[in-house]
Amino acid sequence: MPMDAARAVAAEPRSREITWDHKDIQLYHLGIGAGLAATDPDELRYTLESRLQVLPSFATVAGGEMALTTGLSAPGIEVDLAKVLHGGQTLTLHRPLPVRGSAVSTSRVLAVYDKGSAAVIVQRSEVADHSGPLWTSDSQIFVRGAGGFGGERGPSVRSALPDREPDRTELRPVRPDQALLYRLSGDWNPLHADPDFAERAGFDRPILHGLCSYGITLKAVVDTFLRGDVARVDSYRTRFAGVVFPGETLRLRMWQSPGRVEVAVSAVERDDAPVLADTVVEHH
Repeated sequence: MPMDAARAVAAEPRSREITWDHKDIQLYHLGIGAGLAATDPDELRYTLESRLQVLPSFATVAGGEMALTTGLSAPGIEVDLAKVLHGGQTLTLHRPLPVRGSAVSTSRVLAVYDKGSAAVIVQRSEVADHSGPLWTSDSQIFVRGAGGFGGERGPSVRSALPDREPDRTELRPVRPDQALLYRLSGDWNPLHADPDFAERAGFDRPILHGLCSYGITLKAVVDTFLRGDVARVDSYRTRFAGVVFPGETLRLRMWQSPGRVEVAVSAVERDDAPVLADTVVEHH
């Protein structure tokens, strides 16, 4: 069934209530590699309930549901999950996330673009609680083989990195079981756990969730440039440029300028194959 972009965009927004507490946050933090070393005071702010703060990227899993579910189930859209990849993610924070929360998430499809051999679904989720807006999340969902339906091609945004050496370079190991732990926060796509499904999707083994790399990267920026203060993050965006296999090592090259940190992430063991590109953390 071809994409019906007009129908998807015209569909009524869908709302649902989401809740979370310290256990959900701690599990998410462990899923992106927090807690090494376990007794480090800087890590305890991610793992110990009496000191807990919320890394803003937790917003992508708050409520325990796959971040892409709404866009993939919208009217006019019918896809094979094995052909779905996360293309990009943007998160805008309106205020710091609370450790315990109850909010309403309202989602809609903003656009469906025809890239020829693929389609890109742009989904927006706006989340608010009784005190007002909390965050806005935009996801770009890349669906292989779903293009050619005659829609608009859409924008192509690429940004050049600073023409100088990085201000800081960090290595972040990805544990062999990282995807199995991360998926407990709600992204149950078998691509990240089932070897047979991964093979059907074109990979020789399960791959790490793109949003896990996204969280690992934001934590590194917060810890190295923002003195561990998650409340300073205003927005965070990235383009998923390549895959990560559990057990690999991420190389993060970071450039700082006033109110902004730019990051390029690559996989060390595969000759620094790109992982995250066009990645920017804006802060105050």
